[in-house]
Amino acid sequence: MNRDYRNMTQETIFTRKRDPFPDRFRDKVAIVTGGSTGIGKGIVEELCREGAKVTFTGRTEATGKETEDELKNAGHDVFFVSGDMIKEDFCKEVVDKTVRKWGRINYLVNNAYRFIDKGRDATEQDWYNVLFTGPVAYARMMANCTPHMINEGGGAIVNISSISAHIAQPNRWTYNASKGAVHVLTMCAAIDLAPLNIRVNEVSPGTIWTRETLRGVWDAPPDVREAFFGEMNRRQMMQRCGEPVETAGAVLFFLSGDASFITGHELLVDGGFVNMGQQGIKETALVQDAESKSKTEQGGVK
Repeated sequence: MNRDYRNMTQETIFTRKRDPFPDRFRDKVAIVTGGSTGIGKGIVEELCREGAKVTFTGRTEATGKETEDELKNAGHDVFFVSGDMIKEDFCKEVVDKTVRKWGRINYLVNNAYRFIDKGRDATEQDWYNVLFTGPVAYARMMANCTPHMINEGGGAIVNISSISAHIAQPNRWTYNASKGAVHVLTMCAAIDLAPLNIRVNEVSPGTIWTRETLRGVWDAPPDVREAFFGEMNRRQMMQRCGEPVETAGAVLFFLSGDASFITGHELLVDGGFVNMGQQGIKETALVQDAESKSKTEQGGVK
């Protein structure tokens, strides 16, 4: 799909839509950590559109309240809890407040994370921050939610990981190692919680555009912006990057009854990135198409 990136704005870049399943999660309660912005906000929005009551967390109170007000004004049942998932007491607080607010917990989406990409220069504090807001907080939230899911006869958990759990990237020791830990944690939790009728799965996004990740792009000159988007898109098998709503769709599938016999599984939402070889698409479809057009113009193909 050819798009005019030179004249694109943060209002026009997000074009993907999904058709909700009305009332699929009616009377169900979900917790989404890190739900104020980005992918997390997309998940909260789609759960709301399908009837769920949603508690979501965020570290910045003003941003979280803005998201809460936006969704409440649209008629949705949401509850924002401000705090940092790195704190053990806060992980318990979120669960306790959710039960007091809604009376139960059916679903958990672990999404909150600190993006720390460092290699040999990583400090002990860097490692602490990325691990304790990531896999450690994920584990705490799963443990805290489990008794309440048992009370409901079962539940479903989705851990947001990343394609970075599967690939080598320069100066990414902290981030990639922590996401790798989430991957194995998901499988271990799945086998332990399956007898309790609690499914645990994992969604691993690739390059997903959000307002936050693109904040600095809009200040660049049009030609620089066009080159940036062109290079990022070229790295994807589908020749474009993803949007939060596309990750949300995968998450809602895992939470739904349609995934009732799926646990310990990972779904890559990466436009084919991980499965594309180093030659990339430029050596396949695009080149073949260009060669075909060239031969046609030269009269070599009729």
